[in-house]
Parts: sequence; structure tokens; C-alpha cells
Amino acid sequence: MRLIPALTAILVSAALYFVVFERDQLIAFARGEEATQVSETTGIEKPKAPEERAIGVVALHSVAREVDSAVLLRGETRADRQVDVRAETSSTVLSNPLRKGHVVEAGETLCKLDPGTRMSALDEARARLSEARAFLPEAKARQIEAQARVEEALARLEEARINDNAATRLSEDGFASESRVATMRSGVRAAEAGVEAAKSGLESAKSGIESARAGIQSAEAAVASASKEIDRLTITAPFSGLLESDTAELGSLMQPGSLCATVIRLDPIIVVGYVPETEVDRVKVGALAGARLATGQDVQGTVRFLSRSADPTTRTFQVEIAVPNPDFAIRDGQTAEILISSAGAKAHLLPQSSLVLNNEGALGVRTVDAENRTRFKKVRMLRDTVDGIWVEGLPDTADVIVMGQDFVTDGVLVEATYREQDQ
Repeated sequence: MRLIPALTAILVSAALYFVVFERDQLIAFARGEEATQVSETTGIEKPKAPEERAIGVVALHSVAREVDSAVLLRGETRADRQVDVRAETSSTVLSNPLRKGHVVEAGETLCKLDPGTRMSALDEARARLSEARAFLPEAKARQIEAQARVEEALARLEEARINDNAATRLSEDGFASESRVATMRSGVRAAEAGVEAAKSGLESAKSGIESARAGIQSAEAAVASASKEIDRLTITAPFSGLLESDTAELGSLMQPGSLCATVIRLDPIIVVGYVPETEVDRVKVGALAGARLATGQDVQGTVRFLSRSADPTTRTFQVEIAVPNPDFAIRDGQTAEILISSAGAKAHLLPQSSLVLNNEGALGVRTVDAENRTRFKKVRMLRDTVDGIWVEGLPDTADVIVMGQDFVTDGVLVEATYREQDQ
């Protein structure tokens, strides 16, 4: 009777083992699934893991080709030079106005103003200049006369000293009285005073010359100022170009700062764009460039300027392209699509739909490796064309997934169907 409880205990222990430690195999056995693995402990077969199924995709066997990796920008046309010509003095306009669109040459008169009394002011300044110049010879003559007086005073001083010396010796020998010696000494002092007075007169004469020269300079400045004021009456074009506005109307009053006309130069025309900081190293001054205007016109030129300082808001660098415009066909302010030539590079031509983003937000494509598994490759877009996009960053040959790339991730087994490059 004791054997049955023992067997019962053994069977219960075995059942608990299978429920706790071999639960997956027990469930599979209960469902009737095939078990191909055998438990090392119990000898019971474990179910096989389900086989990995390949996902069907369409891929393109792409081969890199040499392309001109031009830098593509958006921009606009600008006049090479533009200036608002304004008056520098007050007067009324005497000339008839020139109409907008008129071609002007450098130095051509745009506005002529009424001189008023300015010619009289110039004549007065010239008269004062002549008067000031006339004082200079007289001052020089006074200096010569003062110099002669100094020489004369020095000669008298020398004579007085000789007489004083002779009187002193005679007095020592008893041949001259003390009164004579005193007279000679007073003569020496008088001669010395005469020398000082003559030197003072010479300095005064020199000051007169300096004063005359200062008067001449002042008069010359007055003449130059009056002449410049007359020159301001004729307002001329600073460079050759076109009138963007009518010149000031006849009889209108001009004040300093009043607008006479606006002149622009359109030959050459400047196409201005802004290069992102990721592309700025590919742009060189002197490089060939082309632009397509909004009207469909294609123009060519060269890069003449590339900014060294980025715009603080957009972090882009200004680039200027000079384009010949002899017939003024290109206007200021037209929208343009710019292509700047750069060094060639190997790139792949792919459909734009093949681009995907990875989890970090990087732009790239999914490729098929030798084991038929997917791999994400980062790329950089060079150019967008009607035939597709040119990208770089891939090896010379790559199997790029062009359909189904959005439904797979890295390492997924795929079954690729390849299509031709031009499909």
C-alpha cells in the first residue's frame, strides 16, 4: 500500500517540473507543434525556431560617374553701382530735366543751379588775395631795412667798445681824466641799447612777413571756398549709367541734400546669392558661374566676391557674380537661380524617392550588401535634376533600394529584384 503514494509523489513532482522548467516545450507539445530540439535534462525535444523570411524589395545597381558638382543657389540681380545724386548748396534749378532711362556719361550735367551773388563773392575774395600778396614785398623790404639797422648798431657798439678800451688805458697811464672814461662807458651802453632796439625791429619785420603770408593763405582759402561754391552749382553724373529717375524740375528750389537724380550702372550686372556654410569652401573667386533668370534667360559670368563674414541670422556667406550686360537687357532686382562651377566629383544618379532618414535624422539611402541584408548609407545631395538627384558618399558601386526602403531597417534579410538604371 505504500508504493502507490510514492509513485503518486514522483508523478506530481515530474508534472511540476515540466510546468515550471519546460513550460514552452509543454505548450508546444500540447498544440501539436513539431519539436526538433531535445532538452538535455529531460530528453524531450524542443520546437524549432521559425525560419527568417526575406522581404521583397526593388533595388538599383548604381555605378558612380564623374559629374561637375556645381553649387546651386537662389539669388537676385543687382546694379553694379547706384547713387542718389544730391545738391550741396541752396539755389533754384536753371536746367531742363532729363527723363528717366536716359543714358548719361561720367561728368555729364544733370542739374544746373542759379549762381546768384556767388560770382561777386568770388571776385571779392580774389581782390583780397591780390591785396594780401601786395603786402608781402613791403614786409620783406622792412625786414631788409631792419637787418641793416642791426648791422649799423653792431658797428657802433664795436666803435664804442674800442673808445672805452683806449680811454681806460690812457687813464691808467695818467693821460685821460675819469670823466672821459665815464663818457666812453656810457657810449658803450648806449650802443648796446641801440643793438637791442635794432634786433627788436628785425623781429617785428619778420613778424610782418609771417602776417603777410598768413593773409595770403587766408585769402587763397576764401577764393577756393568761393570757387567750390560755384562748382556746386553744376551737379554732374559721377559715373556712366542710366537715370533711374527724372532730374530735378526747372525752377525747383534745391536745398543741401535735395535729390537731383538717381543714377545706376547695369553693365556689368551683379547676381547676388548666399552660400550655406557647408558649401562655402567649394566656391572660389574667379570661378565660372551661370544663372537662369525668372524670364528663362541664361547668363554667364565669374565670381568676383565671396564674403569672409557670415550673416549672423542665416549663417550664409554672400557671393557676387559679375555678368556682362552691354544692352541693359538684365534689370536690377530679377530673381535668379545660380550655378557656380566647382571641382568634379564621383556621384550616383538616384531617384529622389530613394532617400530616407535614419533614427538620428541623417539623410541617406538603404543598400543591399553581399549577404542580402540592408545597410543604411549617409549621402550628400549635389544636384537635383529632372532625371533624379546626384548624391555622393556611396562606394563606386552600390545596390540601392528604390522600392520598399521604408519598410525595412538595418540588418533585415531582403530578396532584391534589380531594375535597369534608366527605368
